[in-house]
Amino acid sequence: MTERSPRAFFAPLAQGAPAPWRDLPARLERVIHFVPPHLERPREKTLETASQIDVICANLEDAIPAEAKAAARAGAIAMAAHPVFSGGATQLWVRINGPASPWHLDDVLALMAAPGEAITTLMLPKVEGPWDLHYMDQLLAGLEARHGRRTPILLHAILETAQGVANIEAIVRASPRLQGVSLGPADLAASRAMKTTRVGGGHPAYRVLADPTTEAAPREAAQQDIWHYTLSRMVDACAAAGIKPFYGPFGDIADLAACEQQFRNAFLLGCAGAWSLHPSQIVVAQDVFSPDPAEVAVARRIIEAMPDGVGVAMIDGKMQDDATWKQAKVLLDLARAVAAREPARAARYGL
Repeated sequence: MTERSPRAFFAPLAQGAPAPWRDLPARLERVIHFVPPHLERPREKTLETASQIDVICANLEDAIPAEAKAAARAGAIAMAAHPVFSGGATQLWVRINGPASPWHLDDVLALMAAPGEAITTLMLPKVEGPWDLHYMDQLLAGLEARHGRRTPILLHAILETAQGVANIEAIVRASPRLQGVSLGPADLAASRAMKTTRVGGGHPAYRVLADPTTEAAPREAAQQDIWHYTLSRMVDACAAAGIKPFYGPFGDIADLAACEQQFRNAFLLGCAGAWSLHPSQIVVAQDVFSPDPAEVAVARRIIEAMPDGVGVAMIDGKMQDDATWKQAKVLLDLARAVAAREPARAARYGL
């Protein structure tokens, strides 16, 4: 037997630890904005506008030099004391160093000992199998009991190795702490020996050619999405397990149009949000992962025509049934969550 029994799955893993979540907290997480917490200026500038951002992630892992790891850890703990995180609308996450890192244990011990419960989620890099989450689950339960934490801290896995992709179905079922999974395209590309230095997005060399014509005209070509298979597989696994899928980073900060398109593809496939590496990407992510008002209007008409989702209705010549009712409910539920946070969008949605 490789999994805990259903009866034991939601039992605390340590004496005195809080009971695990049975359902994920209902939180809006359209954008996860990364901050280098060892740098005071970006940290303070982010906190100035934090009330407008769904998730702020203090990054302790990649992009933080070895000599700055301790300062980054201290900066993350300092951020947790800011009052913006006490209301629940803006979350504070921390991307810790992975279990194979010499800084991992110091990260976990310090963060779990920090006063209060402002840090809601720990982001775990390079998750390769359920064993990574089993380890973290047990470690965190013991620390929750030691420090008297009232609610269990969540885990967010980053999918950035070929082995992780191969084990994704087991990963998403490994722990009731698991809030979601993000695609990590840069490390995943290296793990697969992909021939690209791009961080997310497409590649002009990955394309299909139209069939040749009888004339000597140039053949049309269309660029393809090199991440489509992995993202689709990740979305299916997350949906089956009742957790959230996320697109990760888009590295070309200057190309907001391509960033928007990549995020939109992820949104349409079922992702709940994406990462932001620069303040300019925050608005892009929050716009893309908020439903279009026209789509919301159609969804409202479907729900109004079929309040209980039973039967058939004709709207603008298109047949609506229980399947389209479920689609409409997804859009309308998201619109209500967005409207509760942003009055301007609420007005556009008519909610």
